[in-house]
Amino acid sequence: MKIFHFLFLHAVCFLLCASFNVNAQRKQFNISLGSSLAPTTNSSWLSRSGLYAFGFYPQGKAYAVGIFLAGIPEKTVVWTANRDDPPVSGNASLLLNTEGRLVLQSARGQETPVVAQGEVGPASYASMLDSGNFVLHNSSGGIIWQSFDHPTDTILTGQSLLNGQELVSNVSETDHSTGRFFLIMQSDGNLVQYPMEKIAVATAYWASGTVGWGADVRLSLDSDGHLYLHNSTGFSIMNLTAGIPTGRTVYFMKIDWDGIFRLYSHNLTQNNALSILWESSTDKCQPKGQCGFNSYCIVNPDNQPGCRCLPGFVYVDRENLYSGCKRNFAAERFINSHGTVIYSMREVNINVFEDVPYSVLQKTKDECKQACLEDSICEAALFNINGQCSMQRLPLRFVRRDESNIVFVKVYDPVSSTGDRPHLPINEGKKYPPMDMIIIVSSLFVAVILVIVAVFDWAYQCFDSRDLSQLIGDEEVELKQLERIVKIALWCIIDEPSFRPSMKKVLLMLEGTIDIPVPPDCISYLTSI
Repeated sequence: MKIFHFLFLHAVCFLLCASFNVNAQRKQFNISLGSSLAPTTNSSWLSRSGLYAFGFYPQGKAYAVGIFLAGIPEKTVVWTANRDDPPVSGNASLLLNTEGRLVLQSARGQETPVVAQGEVGPASYASMLDSGNFVLHNSSGGIIWQSFDHPTDTILTGQSLLNGQELVSNVSETDHSTGRFFLIMQSDGNLVQYPMEKIAVATAYWASGTVGWGADVRLSLDSDGHLYLHNSTGFSIMNLTAGIPTGRTVYFMKIDWDGIFRLYSHNLTQNNALSILWESSTDKCQPKGQCGFNSYCIVNPDNQPGCRCLPGFVYVDRENLYSGCKRNFAAERFINSHGTVIYSMREVNINVFEDVPYSVLQKTKDECKQACLEDSICEAALFNINGQCSMQRLPLRFVRRDESNIVFVKVYDPVSSTGDRPHLPINEGKKYPPMDMIIIVSSLFVAVILVIVAVFDWAYQCFDSRDLSQLIGDEEVELKQLERIVKIALWCIIDEPSFRPSMKKVLLMLEGTIDIPVPPDCISYLTSI
């Protein structure tokens, strides 16, 4: 009996000690109020296994905040905070402050919420889970915010994409700000991919074909790599992948920068090998909007998508060939003595995807070509085998090579006025102001704009508080366009010259060719003036 009591007491002691150790380990991985991170020292909070981490990761020569796979040599980013804000310097810090707010603090002490303060109440502690989910808890341990509810470009094992939620691609493999494509779980039950620039007509380039299943459908990823659509009762509607359990493997699904979404696996026992198990398309040029205005997609020898300009066009930015193309001439510079501009039509085997033509005619191939040449509005004409001639203005969007269609593009033809090429009449006797006058007027205009911005830039406070209506009073304006103009103005008056956009980029921002990141706080500039 004594031996029994002895063994019993030791067993109870062992269980109590084990329970104490488990609780101690749990507390060890909880992130308490007042905890902080720095990009170059203590840069992240790890999950219990060390597989996932929340904190700083390099982006270019600066740092961004997000969640990444830390247990492998390459830090695969799976979630990004405030992804369109500028990267921060090595002097920044990330705080779970004593007020229960998760904030990013700049070297100057300016705080930016990582989780919107109006979204949740104050947290009592946080935790980085082994699932890859970063969680804020209240005092009773309940979840008040989690990254799984706010995906950026990736879903992980155990995570779902619910009705109305989107995954948005990155700009590139290294720049995790908002890119050109998104995947959305629609309320009709259809999982659909679109370019970010949607126009009046349908621009989807991939769909699951599950229309009619309703708002209860969600996309989920299981621990065995099973990616599927199902409803809240668990009924499987469509399997995208079958799922293959392969030991210690991490799965994640991501919409990549090229617009294709893929299922990846990381084998943790075989040199952390990264593999693509499934992809929505093997055609790198399928995503509409892969290339910018007036350019079309090709597949380069390295099997990556590339872009080429249409005849008569040049790249807007040679450092970013995805940004689109512009005319390589200004028509008014090529006026001959008879007041005409000489053009010809260049034939290309491409297909203009979604732009709505301003006129559709029934013509032969040669008649279609001539009709566009003689029309001062027409910049290109799409001719198909049914004899349909679609007349297009600029810009030309969603262009892709296709042997079944022919596009005639209007290009400048440097022949003499005595040549026998067709030409377009323009207004005779039209005078153009000298270049120095244009420069003076443009400079005065820019100066006036800067003065106006400086007198008022409470403009930044209005922008930061998302209350731009104060700037316009009772006027009715398109608020998205107003926000675009205000963002450009705020970028142009930053006190650090190296941060200001070039005039080329300002023009591209105004045209909508490139996205406009959120401008930094300009209070220091206002103080100095």
